Amino acid sequence: MSSVINKQGLVSLCTLTLMAYERYHIICKPMGAFKITLRRNAKGLLLVWFYCLFWATAPLLGWGSYGPEGVQTSCSLAWEERTWVSYSFLIPYWFFCFFLPTWLIIFCYYNILNSIRRLNQSVENQGGRSRQKEDRHAMCMVAAMIGSFFFCWLPYAIVSMLVVLVPDISISPLLASMPAHLAKTSPAYNPIIFFLAKKKFRDMALEIISCGCYKPTLPISTNPTEVEIVETGSKRLSPNTIQPEPALTD
Repeated sequence: MSSVINKQGLVSLCTLTLMAYERYHIICKPMGAFKITLRRNAKGLLLVWFYCLFWATAPLLGWGSYGPEGVQTSCSLAWEERTWVSYSFLIPYWFFCFFLPTWLIIFCYYNILNSIRRLNQSVENQGGRSRQKEDRHAMCMVAAMIGSFFFCWLPYAIVSMLVVLVPDISISPLLASMPAHLAKTSPAYNPIIFFLAKKKFRDMALEIISCGCYKPTLPISTNPTEVEIVETGSKRLSPNTIQPEPALTD
């Protein structure tokens, strides 16, 4: 059971990283050959699952170990174990399963926001209409996603490394169990963020939950060139996606 819980937590974290990586390529490199397809998505998810399966099953095969955590009501990685085998697993685990995904997520979204800002400046310089309101909305979504990620995983990562690097540290069982339980709530936040921020996602979710009783209201007019790349990663970013305002005639 511990390996299953560990794997599911890693899958959630690495899936967020994969989404950030895909959006980075679509938005920051729109002229590249990278395209989102069902086959590419399936390959990416399979890679994530096998990657997480490796790190979750390694303790079962003797590299590292699992043990009771906190108030002894659940099991996790044995961070407090003082053996070279344990150290040889826990330190790479912390690096490849927390630090590296965290760095990739920050790098990708930082470059995404910079690309959107540069595009808006270019459009304004050419006399077009920028999408500052839409971009602020996208930035808030990105900030909420990254903020929830750190809120869930950072306390657990800090406590885990303290236990490994400071053998004499004393942490109460209740305090030690709180970061672990908080990290396990991480998969719940992204759907909540999308539900509150994306009307299309909210309408589809309400329609499914109500078994078809809820009928979403259709917008009066839609813009076929609307950019939703940060939220969905489904469209490319190019200057053609934002059209300049038509000139006024007497």
